[in-house]
Amino acid sequence: MRSDARYPTAGFNAVTAGGQTKFLPQVSLPFDLPEEPLAIAEMADLFGVTHRTLHFYEEKGLITAERSGTMRVYGSEHIQRMAVINACREIGMSVAVIQELMDELAGTTSQTEADELFQNMLARRKRELTADISNIRRQMQQIESLLSADEEDGTTETVRPMSLVLSDIEKRCLALMAEGYSAPRLARTLDLQFEELREMEDGIIRKFQATNRFQAVAKALLLGMVPN
Repeated sequence: MRSDARYPTAGFNAVTAGGQTKFLPQVSLPFDLPEEPLAIAEMADLFGVTHRTLHFYEEKGLITAERSGTMRVYGSEHIQRMAVINACREIGMSVAVIQELMDELAGTTSQTEADELFQNMLARRKRELTADISNIRRQMQQIESLLSADEEDGTTETVRPMSLVLSDIEKRCLALMAEGYSAPRLARTLDLQFEELREMEDGIIRKFQATNRFQAVAKALLLGMVPN
């Protein structure tokens, strides 16, 4: 992933944790790295996530906050790590896959090696999405065939099942998904907690009988439920 000259880059320096030097891939950040450690509320706001999400990542061993008394505090090394996690989540990687990536990064011995590892992961994810697109196109062709058959039979009224009835906020969410909004940006725009947004996205995906947000948007476009 190329860095943007406008933004600082996370992962440029080695991150030391538990006496072991670890290198993280370079990920551009749309904010300046804070000089002081952050409280959990500030860390959550920085990445557009909830406290519960940070707790969840800590439970999964993806990030480990320092402690100041009973408070969790996050330094620049945690921000760098969270930037990588967030970037992975943005492209639809599961927590299990991110855990595997972090384990592999822990064994790197140079910044170049860490960057190459991340680039290889991105290439694999791109191939997965390309395969998803192929499946979506095949499914769209099948839907078009069904729609054509329904038109010939005069039964177009039954094309959209009741399961595809969306609430106003789901319709708005779907439209923004079609525009390519990321999950954190969606949560901020819709004024939802991050986990609430995730639940809404999952509900929309289920209603379209899709396996991910890309398939849901493709089917919605085909059915005319969002502007093409």
